[in-house]
Amino acid sequence: MRTPSAHGAPEALEPRRQRRLSRERDPIEATIDLHGFGRFEAEDQLRAFLVGSQARGLRAVLVVTGQGRRGGGVIRASIQEWLQSHALRGIVSGFASAHRRHGGDGAFYVTLRRRGA
Repeated sequence: MRTPSAHGAPEALEPRRQRRLSRERDPIEATIDLHGFGRFEAEDQLRAFLVGSQARGLRAVLVVTGQGRRGGGVIRASIQEWLQSHALRGIVSGFASAHRRHGGDGAFYVTLRRRGA
């Protein structure tokens, strides 16, 4: 099992963890839907949601971005950059596209680091 450092960039979720989330064997503890937000507001909403989720001790959340018109959504295109940003490195441990039942290409599973880890 890998042990990412507290300052390392988030990585892709381990396939086993992604499978457990998609099959709902591991709970998705909170969801944020970023539809209708502009790029900068969506980034602010995401950051506040993830910080708050970690503070509440949550370990896995769902971020719904939507696919945008013809699959070219601005938020969807930016989400990986945001999740790997320096500001979220101490919060996000990994992420992956969600299963179709949870939004498919328009959503992401995000796992969070334990506080203080």
